[in-house]
Amino acid sequence: MTKNSRPLKVAFQMDHISGLHIEGDTTFALMLEAQARGHELFHYTPGEISYSSGRVVARGHSVEVRDVPGDYYQLDDERLVDLGEFDVVHLRQDPPFDMNYITTTHLLEMIHPKTLVVNNPFEVRNAPEKLYLLKYPELTAPTLITRSEDEVASFRAAHKDIIVKPLYGNGGAGVFRIRSDDTNLSSLLELMKSNGPEPFIVQAYLSAVRQGDKRIILVDGVAVGAINRVPAENETRSNMHVGGRPEHIELTERDKEICAAIGPELKERGLILVGIDVIGGVLTEINVTSPTGVREVAKFGGADIAALVWEAIEGRVG
Repeated sequence: MTKNSRPLKVAFQMDHISGLHIEGDTTFALMLEAQARGHELFHYTPGEISYSSGRVVARGHSVEVRDVPGDYYQLDDERLVDLGEFDVVHLRQDPPFDMNYITTTHLLEMIHPKTLVVNNPFEVRNAPEKLYLLKYPELTAPTLITRSEDEVASFRAAHKDIIVKPLYGNGGAGVFRIRSDDTNLSSLLELMKSNGPEPFIVQAYLSAVRQGDKRIILVDGVAVGAINRVPAENETRSNMHVGGRPEHIELTERDKEICAAIGPELKERGLILVGIDVIGGVLTEINVTSPTGVREVAKFGGADIAALVWEAIEGRVG
């Protein structure tokens, strides 16, 4: 633990721990580091948080973790806790960024900052990854947010090769590359419209993605590590769960410029752990909900980012 820190009561709001792939899971890395520092861990899922008579409570389990595939956790008996009595709550469930996700941020906002919520739930709610980057048009690829088929057609006419994806999706789900001669655009937009009332996001295709989609991790607004994710030969997406290959990479001067441009605001907004995606020197996403990549950076000899996150947290709570 850092100087003057003490054992903390820490809750993780996350998808159920039984479904983790621990070899590459950032939440698990944060749990391991917290336990190594002597902190007490509690685990609950997003469906188990409630508001009751002025308190924000959750039903879940105290948990111990170990870095052993197939035998990596042990849960105590289920119990109801008052989250306002905890020192830290990690907001770590995966998107989609839907109304349930938004509701949990409202509930957690009621206990923050007396209980430190990481990341700040007010700022998470106001920074969905594909929308937050619109604050920085000078750093990003040409981007369109719309439900209008005419607007998408005009955008494709201008940029020829485009990417179409859900505005609030995650993990590469529903990402399509549509070239200038592709006749499936109208059918694709009809399908996406049938999935809900939200607009979708359209971006100019960046051919540099064939060399990799770089995940850069920032702690308190400072870049602390990066990993490159190279898409499989016949795949547009670079996400590792669909075949993307992780590899070591260093930050370029352009990467440092991007981080310097956005880092101060991330820190000011209480976004302690953030992952940004950069393709060919172009910012494509700012991930503040449950950013990943911590274990991959460590595997390639990079910084112990989980430790850096906990030093930042302990500095605030201590």
